[in-house]
Amino acid sequence: MARILIVEDEHRIASFIGKGLRAEGHTAVAVADGPTGLDHALSGDFDLVVLDIGLPRMDGFELLDQLRSQGSRVPVIVLTARDSVGDTVSALEGGADDYMPKPFRFAELNARIKLRLRQVAGGGDGRPEALTAGQVRLDLRTRRASVAGRQIDLSAREFALAEMFLTNAGQVLSREQLLDHVWGLDFDPGSNVVDVYVGYLRKKFGSDTIATVRGMGYRFNG
Repeated sequence: MARILIVEDEHRIASFIGKGLRAEGHTAVAVADGPTGLDHALSGDFDLVVLDIGLPRMDGFELLDQLRSQGSRVPVIVLTARDSVGDTVSALEGGADDYMPKPFRFAELNARIKLRLRQVAGGGDGRPEALTAGQVRLDLRTRRASVAGRQIDLSAREFALAEMFLTNAGQVLSREQLLDHVWGLDFDPGSNVVDVYVGYLRKKFGSDTIATVRGMGYRFNG
C-alpha cells in the first residue's frame, strides 16, 4: 500500500480523506500549511500528494511550483474550491497530475488516487496527454478542448463531463454515473442538471456527438 501526504488546512476535510485512505490500507499523513507540506513532499517518503490550493503561509500553487522546480515528480492531485477554468489550468500547467473540485465524494478521489498510483507503478509519469473521439480533443494537461482543430471554451464542469464521455466513448452512461462522477452528488431522479450540461456540450461539440439512449442515459459518438 502507498504512503500518501495530505496538505489541507481544514481539519474536517483532512480527517475525512485520511480516514478513507487508511480504510483502503494506505498510510496517510496530514499537514496543515504550505511550508510544512513542501518539506514533507520533498522528503521522498511519499508516493502521492493530495494538495489543497488555499493554504496558509504558502498557497498550493507556490508549493507545487517549488516542488517541481526542485525536481520532484511525485504525483499530485489538487483539491480546490475554485471551480474555474483559470485556476484549474494554472494547477495543471504548474505540474499537477489531476484535480478535484470541492465538494467531492471520497470514492471519486480514491479512484483517481488508484489511477495515478497504477500509472507510476507501470512506469508512466501519471499524466496522460489527451483524449480524442471523432473530431473532439481534450488536452488533459492544459484543460483545453477543441473540435476539428478549433479551440472552444469549456467550464470546469463541462470539461469534467466531456472527459467522462470521451473516456467512455461509445458506451452508454447513465445519468446516475454522470451525476456521481462530475457533481459528486447522490442521484436525484428529479434533477435535470445532467441534461442541461449535455445540452451545453451538444451546442459546443455538435448536436450529433452525444446521443440520448431512451431509458438508459447518454452515449458519446464523437
